Amino acid sequence: MELRSVEELMDLLNACRGARGTPGPGGGRVDLHQHALRTAALLRRTRPADKELQVAGLVHAIGPLLRPGDGAAQADRAADAVRALLGERVFALVRGHAPGGDAADDDLLLLRQADEEGRFAGFDAGVLEDWRTVLELVAAQNSRLGAVD
Repeated sequence: MELRSVEELMDLLNACRGARGTPGPGGGRVDLHQHALRTAALLRRTRPADKELQVAGLVHAIGPLLRPGDGAAQADRAADAVRALLGERVFALVRGHAPGGDAADDDLLLLRQADEEGRFAGFDAGVLEDWRTVLELVAAQNSRLGAVD
């Protein structure tokens, strides 16, 4: 699946609401929607000017919806889905955030830390609609959709 617009991405992120993903506090599963919002919010605090890193934190959680039950392929599937819309850097961050790969990259380390902390943090991370403008900005700067080769 390749996402073709910010609207399609917003719909998919909304579909994460109520979906359960990775283990959280007490062994229960984390709501993917809240996890995505918290991860992005944590990255916004750490790197307020790095919109692509924040967006990678937001969209990394779509993998379980795209590839249910196949943990190993979820990061790849999520990365592939956003590549044309959000660009190569977001693609690489989302693909590389899964544990086990080379984490020498500082941005990747920050994403992994926020991903982990976002599973357990209990703060109010706002609403998805707050991210629409950021998603549109990153897409406008990086989208290959409709580009002439």
